[in-house]
Amino acid sequence: MIVVVGIGADGMAGLSDDARTELRRAGAVYGSRRQLDLLDDSVTARRCEWPSPMLPALRALPDDVRVLASGDPLLYGVGGTLMGLFGPQRVRVLPHVSSVALACARMGWSVQDTEVISLVTAEPHTAVRRGGRAVVLSRDGATPCTLAALLDAHGRGDSQFSVLEQLGGPAERRRDSSARAWATDSPPDVNDLNVIAVQYLPDERTASPGDDAFVHDNQITKHGVRAATLAALGARPGEVLWDVGAGSGSIAVEWVRTGTDCTAVAFEHDERRRRNIEVNVAAFGVGVDVRGAAPDAFDGAADPSAIFVGGGLTQPGLLQACFDRLPARGRLVANAVTVESEAVLAQWNSSLGGELRRFQHYAGEALGKFTGWRPAMPVTQWAVTKP
Repeated sequence: MIVVVGIGADGMAGLSDDARTELRRAGAVYGSRRQLDLLDDSVTARRCEWPSPMLPALRALPDDVRVLASGDPLLYGVGGTLMGLFGPQRVRVLPHVSSVALACARMGWSVQDTEVISLVTAEPHTAVRRGGRAVVLSRDGATPCTLAALLDAHGRGDSQFSVLEQLGGPAERRRDSSARAWATDSPPDVNDLNVIAVQYLPDERTASPGDDAFVHDNQITKHGVRAATLAALGARPGEVLWDVGAGSGSIAVEWVRTGTDCTAVAFEHDERRRRNIEVNVAAFGVGVDVRGAAPDAFDGAADPSAIFVGGGLTQPGLLQACFDRLPARGRLVANAVTVESEAVLAQWNSSLGGELRRFQHYAGEALGKFTGWRPAMPVTQWAVTKP
């Protein structure tokens, strides 16, 4: 049995009797140098510091060892990894109070209403939000300054920004600021063991942002059609979308924003548009793998669960290459605005079936003292599920 013991900044003093007993009778204890240094002389086991990379060492763990983890081992911790590798029959977890619970207690926030974001391995921009509040788990002492600068750069400099260090330990410290102030004058002595509590301001949350929320050169799936397209794609938890001919990346961004652990890969041949996609990805705080032209850039990308083709339908072989990469029961949705690309979709629909739709949207605009309807270009959509 591998026993995972959660430990806080208060060290042995904060452990339960059960956790202390497990550590004192252990033959070997694994952990980071910081975690191992929290043990006192009553733990006589061999102390093994994790190597880098860590995963091979986890896979090779023998039975009857003890593993240290910070706080709750099952909250973005090594406990979840070990459960995935060995299963609950071989892994026992003794949790400590998590840093998230401690941070919420210090801030006066209810845990269920607070998002938890880990930047331990993720890119810093994935903690950018357009509203709400979150406890952000830092990689090191530089993370608060990096995140504060990103928030300020994306119009969130007024966000309330609290850095909480050594939570639960004798050296616990809390410093409150705004993201802008922290970015411009961050203290040099931030402890590596810290979390960031952020109240994102201005709060501009919306289920489906308008077109003006994206940087684009008019190559964007417009708001109403975007909603219909996402409905046709039907994101499910943990799925991967390929956004082919991504333009501004709006479909990929909104797919990831479903909040169901979905990820996306955006393929775009135009370098300027790729830069726009990267700006939008950072501004919305999502993880999208931005790649070059399809289908050349398909190799090495995460396998898709669904594919959206927003551009390039008349490129010879593109739609076939997309269909070939779909798994069985994978969904493909393609939008067309030209007669030539409509003809491609009509041919595929005749061959494979699916659903063929046409959307015509009108927007009300001033017409003198009155209001008239201004039509947008009609969009033909083909949606199919691979047998």
